Amino acid sequence: MAKTIKEIDEMIKLGPFSDSWESLQEKSISKWFKRDKFGIFIHWGLYSIPAFKNEWYPRNMYIEGSEEYYHHLKTYGEHKNFGYKDFIPLFKAENFNPKKWVEIIKSSGAKYLVQVAEHHDGFQMYKSEVSKWNTFDMDPKRDILSEVRDECEKEGLKFGVSSHRAEHWFFLSHGRKFPSDIGDDLKEGDFYWPSEPEQDNYDFSSQPSPNKEFLEDWLRRTVEIIDKLNPKILYFDWWVQHEAFKPYLKKVAAYYYNHGYHQEQEVIICYKHDAFAYGTGVIEIERGRFNTLKHFPWQTETSIANNSWAYTNDLDYKTTNELICLLIDVVSKNGNLLLNIGPKADGTIPEYEVNVLKKIGDWLKINGEAIYKSIPYHTFGEGPTVLNEGMFSEKAIEYTNKDFRFTVNNGVVYVLILNPSQTNIFTIKTLGKANKCHRGIYSNVKRVILLETKEAVDFKQDNDALDIKLSNNKHNKPIVFKVTIE
Repeated sequence: MAKTIKEIDEMIKLGPFSDSWESLQEKSISKWFKRDKFGIFIHWGLYSIPAFKNEWYPRNMYIEGSEEYYHHLKTYGEHKNFGYKDFIPLFKAENFNPKKWVEIIKSSGAKYLVQVAEHHDGFQMYKSEVSKWNTFDMDPKRDILSEVRDECEKEGLKFGVSSHRAEHWFFLSHGRKFPSDIGDDLKEGDFYWPSEPEQDNYDFSSQPSPNKEFLEDWLRRTVEIIDKLNPKILYFDWWVQHEAFKPYLKKVAAYYYNHGYHQEQEVIICYKHDAFAYGTGVIEIERGRFNTLKHFPWQTETSIANNSWAYTNDLDYKTTNELICLLIDVVSKNGNLLLNIGPKADGTIPEYEVNVLKKIGDWLKINGEAIYKSIPYHTFGEGPTVLNEGMFSEKAIEYTNKDFRFTVNNGVVYVLILNPSQTNIFTIKTLGKANKCHRGIYSNVKRVILLETKEAVDFKQDNDALDIKLSNNKHNKPIVFKVTIE
Protein backbone atom coordinates (compact mmCIF):
# COMPACT_ATOMS: atom_id res chain seq x y z
CA MET A 1 0.00 0.00 0.00
CA ALA A 2 1.05 3.59 -0.60
CA LYS A 3 2.42 5.22 2.55
CA THR A 4 0.43 7.57 4.74
CA ILE A 5 1.81 10.95 5.78
CA LYS A 6 2.49 9.52 9.25
CA GLU A 7 4.46 6.61 7.77
CA ILE A 8 6.45 9.01 5.60
CA ASP A 9 7.39 11.09 8.63
CA GLU A 10 8.42 7.96 10.53
CA MET A 11 10.66 6.86 7.66
CA ILE A 12 12.32 10.28 7.54
CA LYS A 13 13.16 10.00 11.25
CA LEU A 14 15.27 6.91 10.52
CA GLY A 15 17.85 9.24 8.92
CA PRO A 16 20.60 9.94 8.27
CA PHE A 17 19.03 12.98 6.58
CA SER A 18 16.35 15.12 8.21
CA ASP A 19 13.87 17.41 6.49
CA SER A 20 15.94 20.58 6.88
CA TRP A 21 18.09 22.36 4.31
CA GLU A 22 21.03 22.20 6.71
CA SER A 23 20.89 18.42 6.77
CA LEU A 24 20.13 18.02 3.07
CA GLN A 25 23.17 20.07 2.09
CA GLU A 26 25.29 17.26 3.50
CA LYS A 27 24.23 15.08 0.55
CA SER A 28 27.00 15.07 -2.06
CA ILE A 29 26.35 14.92 -5.80
CA SER A 30 26.52 11.33 -7.00
CA LYS A 31 29.82 10.39 -8.60
CA TRP A 32 28.12 8.55 -11.45
CA PHE A 33 26.26 11.70 -12.48
CA LYS A 34 29.46 13.71 -12.77
CA ARG A 35 31.00 10.85 -14.73
CA ASP A 36 28.23 9.92 -17.16
CA LYS A 37 27.49 13.37 -18.71
CA PHE A 38 24.69 12.34 -21.10
CA GLY A 39 21.16 11.07 -20.58
CA ILE A 40 17.89 10.70 -22.47
CA PHE A 41 14.55 12.19 -21.36
CA ILE A 42 11.21 10.68 -22.50
CA HIS A 43 7.87 12.50 -22.69
CA TRP A 44 5.08 10.05 -23.49
CA GLY A 45 1.48 10.07 -22.39
CA LEU A 46 -2.13 10.80 -23.32
CA TYR A 47 -1.03 14.06 -24.98
CA SER A 48 0.81 11.91 -27.56
CA ILE A 49 -2.56 10.79 -28.98
CA PRO A 50 -3.81 14.10 -30.41
CA ALA A 51 -0.17 14.85 -31.33
CA PHE A 52 -1.07 18.50 -31.87
CA LYS A 53 1.13 21.51 -31.03
CA ASN A 54 2.82 20.14 -27.88
CA GLU A 55 2.42 18.34 -24.56
CA TRP A 56 0.35 21.23 -23.15
CA TYR A 57 -2.57 20.11 -25.31
CA PRO A 58 -4.65 19.08 -22.25
CA ARG A 59 -4.49 22.62 -20.87
CA ASN A 60 -4.85 24.50 -24.12
CA MET A 61 -7.70 22.42 -25.53
CA TYR A 62 -9.85 23.98 -22.80
CA ILE A 63 -8.85 27.57 -23.61
CA GLU A 64 -11.55 29.05 -25.81
CA GLY A 65 -10.11 30.57 -28.98
CA SER A 66 -6.82 28.64 -28.93
CA GLU A 67 -5.63 26.52 -31.85
CA GLU A 68 -5.96 23.45 -29.66
CA TYR A 69 -9.53 24.39 -28.76
CA TYR A 70 -10.62 24.60 -32.40
CA HIS A 71 -8.62 21.51 -33.35
CA HIS A 72 -10.36 19.57 -30.61
CA LEU A 73 -13.82 20.70 -31.70
CA LYS A 74 -13.10 19.79 -35.30
CA THR A 75 -11.45 16.44 -34.57
CA TYR A 76 -13.19 15.09 -31.47
CA GLY A 77 -16.30 17.19 -30.98
CA GLU A 78 -17.58 19.32 -28.12
CA HIS A 79 -15.59 19.24 -24.89
CA LYS A 80 -18.60 18.26 -22.82
CA ASN A 81 -18.94 15.11 -24.91
CA PHE A 82 -15.26 14.30 -25.49
CA GLY A 83 -12.90 15.67 -22.86
CA TYR A 84 -9.27 14.95 -22.11
CA LYS A 85 -10.14 11.85 -20.07
CA ASP A 86 -11.67 10.32 -23.19
CA PHE A 87 -8.22 9.86 -24.68
CA ILE A 88 -7.54 7.14 -22.11
CA PRO A 89 -9.38 4.33 -23.96
CA LEU A 90 -7.46 5.33 -27.10
CA PHE A 91 -4.08 4.87 -25.42
CA LYS A 92 -3.39 1.30 -26.55
CA ALA A 93 0.41 1.57 -26.82
CA GLU A 94 0.17 -1.41 -29.17
CA ASN A 95 3.78 -1.16 -30.36
CA PHE A 96 5.40 -0.24 -27.05
CA ASN A 97 8.51 -2.37 -26.61
CA PRO A 98 10.70 -1.32 -23.66
CA LYS A 99 13.52 -3.61 -24.79
CA LYS A 100 13.62 -1.82 -28.14
CA TRP A 101 13.51 1.56 -26.43
CA VAL A 102 16.54 0.73 -24.33
CA GLU A 103 18.42 -0.58 -27.36
CA ILE A 104 17.81 2.69 -29.18
CA ILE A 105 18.81 4.80 -26.19
CA LYS A 106 21.98 2.81 -25.59
CA SER A 107 22.90 3.33 -29.24
CA SER A 108 23.03 7.08 -28.53
CA GLY A 109 25.81 6.67 -25.99
CA ALA A 110 23.55 7.91 -23.20
CA LYS A 111 24.29 6.49 -19.75
CA TYR A 112 20.97 7.21 -18.06
CA LEU A 113 17.28 7.55 -18.88
CA VAL A 114 14.69 9.79 -17.25
CA GLN A 115 11.02 9.20 -18.08
CA VAL A 116 8.00 11.30 -17.15
CA ALA A 117 6.12 9.48 -14.41
CA GLU A 118 3.25 11.97 -14.28
CA HIS A 119 2.90 15.07 -16.39
CA HIS A 120 0.77 18.13 -15.66
CA ASP A 121 -2.27 16.26 -16.99
CA GLY A 122 -2.36 13.99 -13.92
CA PHE A 123 -2.22 10.62 -15.72
CA GLN A 124 0.33 8.32 -14.09
CA MET A 125 2.53 6.19 -16.35
CA TYR A 126 2.92 3.45 -13.75
CA LYS A 127 0.80 1.24 -11.50
CA SER A 128 -0.38 3.38 -8.61
CA GLU A 129 -2.22 2.80 -5.37
CA VAL A 130 -2.72 6.53 -4.80
CA SER A 131 -4.90 7.06 -7.88
CA LYS A 132 -6.75 4.85 -10.34
CA TRP A 133 -5.91 7.21 -13.20
CA ASN A 134 -2.86 5.31 -14.39
CA THR A 135 -1.67 3.10 -17.24
CA PHE A 136 -2.13 -0.14 -15.31
CA ASP A 137 -5.68 0.26 -14.01
CA MET A 138 -6.78 1.89 -17.25
CA ASP A 139 -5.52 1.66 -20.81
CA PRO A 140 -3.06 0.49 -21.97
CA LYS A 141 -3.24 -1.89 -18.95
CA ARG A 142 0.54 -1.90 -18.49
CA ASP A 143 2.91 -0.71 -15.78
CA ILE A 144 4.91 1.33 -18.28
CA LEU A 145 7.64 2.74 -16.06
CA SER A 146 8.32 -0.53 -14.27
CA GLU A 147 8.78 -2.24 -17.63
CA VAL A 148 11.22 0.43 -18.79
CA ARG A 149 13.11 0.32 -15.48
CA ASP A 150 13.50 -3.44 -15.69
CA GLU A 151 15.01 -3.20 -19.18
CA CYS A 152 17.34 -0.42 -18.07
CA GLU A 153 18.60 -2.55 -15.21
CA LYS A 154 19.23 -5.48 -17.54
CA GLU A 155 21.30 -3.30 -19.88
CA GLY A 156 23.21 -1.25 -17.30
CA LEU A 157 21.37 1.99 -18.06
CA LYS A 158 20.58 4.08 -14.99
CA PHE A 159 16.88 4.80 -14.59
CA GLY A 160 15.28 8.02 -13.38
CA VAL A 161 11.84 9.60 -13.32
CA SER A 162 10.35 13.07 -13.48
CA SER A 163 7.33 14.47 -11.66
CA HIS A 164 5.33 17.35 -13.16
CA ARG A 165 2.37 16.88 -10.84
CA ALA A 166 2.67 20.26 -9.11
CA GLU A 167 1.21 22.17 -12.05
CA HIS A 168 -1.90 19.97 -11.97
CA TRP A 169 -3.15 22.37 -9.30
CA PHE A 170 -4.24 24.73 -12.09
CA PHE A 171 -3.50 22.96 -15.35
CA LEU A 172 -7.04 22.09 -16.46
CA SER A 173 -8.88 24.96 -14.82
CA HIS A 174 -9.88 26.72 -18.03
CA GLY A 175 -12.34 23.92 -18.70
CA ARG A 176 -14.49 25.27 -15.88
CA LYS A 177 -15.18 28.50 -17.80
CA PHE A 178 -17.51 26.96 -20.36
CA PRO A 179 -19.56 23.75 -20.71
CA SER A 180 -17.05 20.88 -20.68
CA ASP A 181 -16.53 17.56 -18.95
CA ILE A 182 -14.60 19.11 -16.07
CA GLY A 183 -17.40 20.70 -14.07
CA ASP A 184 -17.45 22.45 -10.70
CA ASP A 185 -18.01 19.58 -8.26
CA LEU A 186 -14.44 18.20 -8.22
CA LYS A 187 -13.15 16.26 -5.25
CA GLU A 188 -9.92 14.46 -4.36
CA GLY A 189 -9.56 11.33 -6.45
CA ASP A 190 -11.16 12.87 -9.54
CA PHE A 191 -8.94 13.00 -12.61
CA TYR A 192 -9.43 16.74 -13.07
CA TRP A 193 -9.17 17.65 -9.38
CA PRO A 194 -8.43 20.32 -8.24
CA SER A 195 -8.38 22.59 -11.38
CA GLU A 196 -7.99 25.77 -9.35
CA PRO A 197 -7.87 29.12 -11.21
CA GLU A 198 -4.61 29.71 -13.06
CA GLN A 199 -2.66 32.74 -11.84
CA ASP A 200 0.66 34.30 -12.87
CA ASN A 201 2.75 31.14 -13.08
CA TYR A 202 5.91 32.99 -12.12
CA ASP A 203 4.40 34.48 -9.00
CA PHE A 204 5.49 31.80 -6.56
CA SER A 205 3.42 33.24 -3.75
CA SER A 206 0.23 33.40 -5.84
CA GLN A 207 -3.20 32.75 -4.35
CA PRO A 208 -5.07 30.55 -4.02
CA SER A 209 -1.99 28.54 -3.16
CA PRO A 210 -1.98 24.73 -3.16
CA ASN A 211 -3.80 23.55 -0.05
CA LYS A 212 -2.85 20.85 2.45
CA GLU A 213 -5.04 18.26 0.74
CA PHE A 214 -3.31 18.73 -2.61
CA LEU A 215 0.19 18.99 -1.13
CA GLU A 216 -0.16 15.80 0.90
CA ASP A 217 -1.50 14.01 -2.19
CA TRP A 218 1.56 15.30 -4.11
CA LEU A 219 3.88 14.03 -1.37
CA ARG A 220 2.27 10.58 -1.27
CA ARG A 221 2.48 10.26 -5.06
CA THR A 222 6.16 11.21 -5.04
CA VAL A 223 7.02 8.81 -2.23
CA GLU A 224 5.16 6.07 -4.09
CA ILE A 225 7.37 6.73 -7.14
CA ILE A 226 10.46 6.42 -4.95
CA ASP A 227 9.32 3.21 -3.26
CA LYS A 228 7.94 1.53 -6.34
CA LEU A 229 10.40 2.55 -9.05
CA ASN A 230 13.62 3.03 -7.07
CA PRO A 231 14.93 5.77 -9.41
CA LYS A 232 18.54 6.97 -9.45
CA ILE A 233 17.34 10.43 -10.50
CA LEU A 234 14.27 12.23 -9.20
CA TYR A 235 13.58 15.23 -11.42
CA PHE A 236 11.05 17.96 -10.63
CA ASP A 237 9.63 20.29 -13.22
CA TRP A 238 9.03 23.96 -12.48
CA TRP A 239 6.35 25.38 -10.13
CA VAL A 240 7.36 23.18 -7.22
CA GLN A 241 9.24 26.31 -6.18
CA HIS A 242 5.90 27.83 -5.15
CA GLU A 243 6.28 28.73 -1.48
CA ALA A 244 3.48 26.35 -0.49
CA PHE A 245 5.61 23.36 -1.53
CA LYS A 246 8.72 24.23 0.50
CA PRO A 247 8.01 22.10 3.61
CA TYR A 248 7.01 19.17 1.41
CA LEU A 249 10.10 19.48 -0.77
CA LYS A 250 12.25 19.09 2.33
CA LYS A 251 10.29 16.01 3.32
CA VAL A 252 10.51 14.37 -0.08
CA ALA A 253 14.25 15.09 -0.35
CA ALA A 254 14.93 13.63 3.09
CA TYR A 255 12.82 10.58 2.31
CA TYR A 256 14.52 10.04 -1.06
CA TYR A 257 18.07 10.55 0.20
CA ASN A 258 17.43 8.24 3.16
CA HIS A 259 15.91 5.67 0.81
CA GLY A 260 19.04 5.82 -1.35
CA TYR A 261 21.28 5.56 1.69
CA HIS A 262 19.57 2.44 3.01
CA GLN A 263 19.48 0.91 -0.49
CA GLU A 264 23.22 1.73 -0.85
CA GLN A 265 22.51 3.68 -4.02
CA GLU A 266 23.82 7.04 -5.17
CA VAL A 267 20.77 9.13 -6.00
CA ILE A 268 20.24 12.75 -7.03
CA ILE A 269 17.46 15.32 -7.23
CA CYS A 270 17.28 17.67 -10.21
CA TYR A 271 15.34 20.91 -9.89
CA LYS A 272 14.77 24.32 -11.50
CA HIS A 273 15.03 27.87 -10.19
CA ASP A 274 15.36 27.84 -6.39
CA ALA A 275 12.90 25.05 -5.63
CA PHE A 276 15.50 23.37 -3.42
CA ALA A 277 18.20 25.10 -1.41
CA TYR A 278 21.49 25.50 -3.25
CA GLY A 279 23.72 22.49 -2.67
CA THR A 280 20.91 20.02 -2.00
CA GLY A 281 20.55 18.82 -5.59
CA VAL A 282 21.43 19.49 -9.22
CA ILE A 283 20.34 22.73 -10.88
CA GLU A 284 18.49 22.34 -14.20
CA ILE A 285 18.46 24.82 -17.08
CA GLU A 286 15.52 24.19 -19.42
CA ARG A 287 16.22 24.83 -23.12
CA GLY A 288 19.26 26.92 -22.27
CA ARG A 289 22.69 26.84 -20.68
CA PHE A 290 25.31 28.77 -18.77
CA ASN A 291 27.79 30.73 -20.85
CA THR A 292 30.70 30.30 -18.44
CA LEU A 293 32.36 27.45 -16.57
CA LYS A 294 30.64 26.65 -13.27
CA HIS A 295 32.28 25.17 -10.20
CA PHE A 296 29.18 23.04 -9.50
CA PRO A 297 27.68 20.19 -11.56
CA TRP A 298 24.52 21.19 -13.40
CA GLN A 299 22.30 19.90 -16.18
CA THR A 300 20.53 21.31 -19.20
CA GLU A 301 17.53 19.58 -20.65
CA THR A 302 16.28 20.19 -24.13
CA SER A 303 14.20 18.34 -26.65
CA ILE A 304 15.32 16.92 -29.95
CA ALA A 305 12.46 19.04 -31.36
CA ASN A 306 12.35 22.81 -31.00
CA ASN A 307 8.58 23.08 -30.69
CA SER A 308 7.52 20.26 -28.40
CA TRP A 309 8.66 17.78 -25.78
CA ALA A 310 6.08 15.24 -26.91
CA TYR A 311 5.49 13.74 -30.33
CA THR A 312 3.39 15.88 -32.69
CA ASN A 313 2.67 15.77 -36.40
CA ASP A 314 4.76 18.85 -37.20
CA LEU A 315 8.01 18.60 -35.24
CA ASP A 316 10.81 21.07 -35.96
CA TYR A 317 13.88 18.96 -35.31
CA LYS A 318 17.39 19.94 -34.29
CA THR A 319 20.26 18.60 -36.39
CA THR A 320 22.77 16.02 -35.23
CA ASN A 321 25.61 18.54 -35.36
CA GLU A 322 23.61 21.01 -33.30
CA LEU A 323 23.10 18.41 -30.58
CA ILE A 324 26.71 17.21 -30.56
CA CYS A 325 27.89 20.83 -30.24
CA LEU A 326 25.43 21.36 -27.40
CA LEU A 327 26.75 18.29 -25.58
CA ILE A 328 30.33 19.48 -26.02
CA ASP A 329 29.60 23.01 -24.82
CA VAL A 330 27.63 21.87 -21.77
CA VAL A 331 30.24 19.30 -20.69
CA SER A 332 33.05 21.84 -21.06
CA LYS A 333 31.23 24.01 -18.50
CA ASN A 334 30.82 21.19 -15.95
CA GLY A 335 27.31 20.26 -17.02
CA ASN A 336 25.35 17.24 -18.22
CA LEU A 337 22.96 17.06 -21.17
CA LEU A 338 19.52 15.46 -20.80
CA LEU A 339 18.14 15.13 -24.34
CA ASN A 340 14.42 14.51 -24.75
CA ILE A 341 12.69 12.29 -27.29
CA GLY A 342 8.95 11.82 -27.83
CA PRO A 343 7.55 8.41 -28.80
CA LYS A 344 4.36 8.23 -30.84
CA ALA A 345 1.11 7.21 -29.16
CA ASP A 346 1.57 3.61 -30.30
CA GLY A 347 4.92 3.41 -28.50
CA THR A 348 7.28 3.64 -31.49
CA ILE A 349 10.10 6.17 -31.53
CA PRO A 350 10.06 8.34 -34.69
CA GLU A 351 12.60 7.33 -37.33
CA TYR A 352 14.32 10.73 -37.39
CA GLU A 353 14.93 10.52 -33.64
CA VAL A 354 16.26 6.97 -33.88
CA ASN A 355 18.69 8.02 -36.61
CA VAL A 356 19.93 11.11 -34.76
CA LEU A 357 20.49 9.14 -31.56
CA LYS A 358 22.51 6.58 -33.52
CA LYS A 359 24.65 9.33 -35.08
CA ILE A 360 25.36 10.90 -31.69
CA GLY A 361 26.36 7.46 -30.43
CA ASP A 362 28.67 6.93 -33.41
CA TRP A 363 30.41 10.23 -32.62
CA LEU A 364 30.76 9.28 -28.95
CA LYS A 365 32.25 5.89 -29.82
CA ILE A 366 35.14 7.78 -31.40
CA ASN A 367 35.37 10.81 -29.12
CA GLY A 368 33.81 9.65 -25.87
CA GLU A 369 37.03 9.83 -23.85
CA ALA A 370 36.79 13.63 -24.13
CA ILE A 371 33.25 13.50 -22.65
CA TYR A 372 32.71 10.60 -20.23
CA LYS A 373 34.54 10.90 -16.90
CA SER A 374 36.06 14.19 -18.04
CA ILE A 375 36.54 17.20 -15.80
CA PRO A 376 36.57 20.86 -16.81
CA TYR A 377 39.77 22.59 -17.86
CA HIS A 378 40.65 25.88 -16.15
CA THR A 379 38.64 27.62 -18.87
CA PHE A 380 35.76 26.10 -20.83
CA GLY A 381 36.95 27.27 -24.24
CA GLU A 382 37.65 30.16 -26.54
CA GLY A 383 36.27 31.67 -29.71
CA PRO A 384 34.27 34.58 -31.11
CA THR A 385 30.77 33.11 -30.82
CA VAL A 386 28.81 34.55 -27.89
CA LEU A 387 25.98 32.45 -26.43
CA ASN A 388 22.87 33.54 -24.57
CA GLU A 389 22.47 32.31 -21.00
CA GLY A 390 19.51 31.09 -19.00
CA MET A 391 16.30 29.15 -19.44
CA PHE A 392 14.55 29.22 -22.81
CA SER A 393 17.51 31.00 -24.40
CA GLU A 394 18.47 28.28 -26.85
CA LYS A 395 18.71 28.96 -30.55
CA ALA A 396 20.58 27.43 -33.47
CA ILE A 397 24.25 28.45 -33.21
CA GLU A 398 26.58 28.92 -36.16
CA TYR A 399 29.98 28.22 -34.68
CA THR A 400 33.17 29.25 -36.47
CA ASN A 401 36.38 27.28 -36.95
CA LYS A 402 37.85 29.41 -34.17
CA ASP A 403 35.38 28.15 -31.55
CA PHE A 404 37.00 25.54 -29.28
CA ARG A 405 36.04 23.78 -26.06
CA PHE A 406 38.31 22.03 -23.55
CA THR A 407 37.99 19.06 -21.23
CA VAL A 408 40.54 17.06 -19.23
CA ASN A 409 40.75 13.28 -18.83
CA ASN A 410 43.40 10.57 -18.73
CA GLY A 411 46.07 13.10 -17.83
CA VAL A 412 45.68 15.05 -21.08
CA VAL A 413 43.79 18.05 -22.42
CA TYR A 414 41.16 17.56 -25.10
CA VAL A 415 40.51 20.32 -27.61
CA LEU A 416 37.06 19.95 -29.15
CA ILE A 417 36.63 21.81 -32.43
CA LEU A 418 32.97 22.77 -32.84
CA ASN A 419 33.19 23.63 -36.54
CA PRO A 420 36.35 22.28 -38.22
CA SER A 421 35.37 23.24 -41.79
CA GLN A 422 37.19 25.56 -44.21
CA THR A 423 40.59 25.57 -42.57
CA ASN A 424 43.64 23.36 -42.11
CA ILE A 425 45.14 25.18 -39.13
CA PHE A 426 43.50 25.61 -35.72
CA THR A 427 45.06 28.32 -33.54
CA ILE A 428 44.38 27.70 -29.86
CA LYS A 429 45.50 30.69 -27.82
CA THR A 430 44.72 29.08 -24.47
CA LEU A 431 47.50 26.52 -24.99
CA GLY A 432 50.27 28.98 -25.77
CA LYS A 433 53.62 28.36 -24.10
CA ALA A 434 54.24 29.78 -20.63
CA ASN A 435 56.60 32.79 -20.51
CA LYS A 436 57.91 35.45 -18.17
CA CYS A 437 54.83 37.60 -18.75
CA HIS A 438 52.76 34.83 -17.17
CA ARG A 439 50.91 34.12 -20.37
CA GLY A 440 50.17 30.48 -20.80
CA ILE A 441 50.28 27.68 -18.25
CA TYR A 442 52.23 24.84 -19.83
CA SER A 443 55.79 24.83 -21.11
CA ASN A 444 55.72 22.17 -23.78
CA VAL A 445 53.12 20.28 -25.76
CA LYS A 446 54.63 16.91 -26.61
CA ARG A 447 52.05 15.28 -28.84
CA VAL A 448 48.72 15.98 -30.55
CA ILE A 449 46.47 13.14 -31.77
CA LEU A 450 43.27 13.32 -33.79
CA LEU A 451 40.91 10.97 -31.94
CA GLU A 452 39.04 10.01 -35.08
CA THR A 453 42.13 8.38 -36.61
CA LYS A 454 44.31 7.89 -33.50
CA GLU A 455 47.13 9.39 -35.55
CA ALA A 456 49.57 12.14 -34.55
CA VAL A 457 49.17 15.45 -36.35
CA ASP A 458 51.57 18.36 -36.91
CA PHE A 459 51.58 21.22 -34.45
CA LYS A 460 53.60 24.27 -33.42
CA GLN A 461 53.56 25.89 -30.01
CA ASP A 462 54.87 29.36 -29.20
CA ASN A 463 54.12 32.05 -26.65
CA ASP A 464 50.99 33.13 -28.50
CA ALA A 465 49.20 29.87 -29.24
CA LEU A 466 49.22 26.21 -30.12
CA ASP A 467 48.74 25.77 -33.87
CA ILE A 468 47.43 22.37 -34.94
CA LYS A 469 47.67 21.51 -38.62
CA LEU A 470 45.27 19.03 -40.20
CA SER A 471 46.17 18.21 -43.79
CA ASN A 472 43.37 17.51 -46.27
CA ASN A 473 40.73 18.55 -43.80
CA LYS A 474 37.28 17.59 -45.05
CA HIS A 475 35.51 17.40 -41.69
CA ASN A 476 32.12 19.06 -41.29
CA LYS A 477 31.21 17.85 -37.82
CA PRO A 478 33.00 18.37 -34.48
CA ILE A 479 36.41 16.74 -34.09
CA VAL A 480 38.64 16.25 -31.06
CA PHE A 481 42.38 16.60 -30.57
CA LYS A 482 44.11 14.85 -27.69
CA VAL A 483 46.91 17.11 -26.45
CA THR A 484 49.65 15.60 -24.27
CA ILE A 485 51.67 18.02 -22.17
CA GLU A 486 54.75 16.79 -20.30
